[in-house]
Amino acid sequence: MVAGFRVFFWRMNDSITSSRRKFLGTSSLAALGSVNLITSCKKAPTRSSGIILGEGEYQYEFLTDWVTLPDKYTFQITHNVAVDSDNRLYVIHEGDHSQQDHPAIFVFDEDGTFIKAFGNQFQGGGHGLEVRKEVDGEFLYVTGYQMLKTFAKLTLDGEVVWQKYAPMESGIYAKGEDTNPEKVWGRDRFMPTNFAFLDDGGFLLADGYGAHTVHHYDANGEWKGMTGSSGKEDGKFNTPHGLWIDDRNVDEVLMVVADRANKRLQWFDLDGKHRQTLDGFILPANLDRLGDLLLVPDLSARVTLLDKENKVIHLGEDPEWRKSVTADKNAMRRNPEAWVDGKFIHPHDACFAPNGDIYVAEWLATGRISKLKKV
Repeated sequence: MVAGFRVFFWRMNDSITSSRRKFLGTSSLAALGSVNLITSCKKAPTRSSGIILGEGEYQYEFLTDWVTLPDKYTFQITHNVAVDSDNRLYVIHEGDHSQQDHPAIFVFDEDGTFIKAFGNQFQGGGHGLEVRKEVDGEFLYVTGYQMLKTFAKLTLDGEVVWQKYAPMESGIYAKGEDTNPEKVWGRDRFMPTNFAFLDDGGFLLADGYGAHTVHHYDANGEWKGMTGSSGKEDGKFNTPHGLWIDDRNVDEVLMVVADRANKRLQWFDLDGKHRQTLDGFILPANLDRLGDLLLVPDLSARVTLLDKENKVIHLGEDPEWRKSVTADKNAMRRNPEAWVDGKFIHPHDACFAPNGDIYVAEWLATGRISKLKKV
């Protein structure tokens, strides 16, 4: 991973200021509305579909009906997934903002049995979710968009370590965006989507739906700079929805960005200089890495793997199926009876388990979490 992140800046109209704001101290945990609910749930046996996706050494069995929620909870547009060191799966959904007593984050064991739920403060805008192992243990990093416009660090039980809003020191956001978040969209608005992590303790934060830029924070939670702005040229973005650190080549560690609406991946060095663009995607939504593989969920009905040479291996690729999905996107999203085993609809996020299995979260009204079991 990254030994030290060199500060990079994209100066927009020379309006970037040098002021910094501090994160809340990590020594004091604030509840800030979080809910920690622990409930047991009998797990129905996972139904094997018998369907194998992929090719060669990259083959996976598609498992359906894999996770089960207690009756009192529902999935409300599933968004992202992450796995901790105990192989527990964390799922975040957008959630209905009017249901403030309903959790936005659910935790399951590796067999799909429900363990606990929390994070009701992210209802209505739950989006990004990552697990990070640090000196003091493992933590969840969460983003909220829509009217929430926030990002936070939580314990694995949902306690808030810190919570932050728009980095006004960047000079690119509308007045009050950090103190009075509203459901207002635009390039001068803050709509964070996903994280990537640096070995020095810092992290990168994609403002995928807002300013179309990537922010850099250091290990102390101080904003250090940003790269990219809205546009179609190399080095610019149209919905930089997901990102990760690509260290498959140890001699050249890069940041890779899922530039979703531009239908491509872009790589940058750690000074923010554009290095490479890879086209051929439809709506790439996020990234993860295991060994020499990059994992790219594509919102348009497929999941893609890239090997060390970036050779493409599509999982669930079916152009005819995609036509049926895109013909009436909203109808398919809301009709589970039309979903087909082994065929994706809208993969919004995917992550690897340590053993090479893949979990996929789809952007569907009633939620869908699939498991691709490594063959």
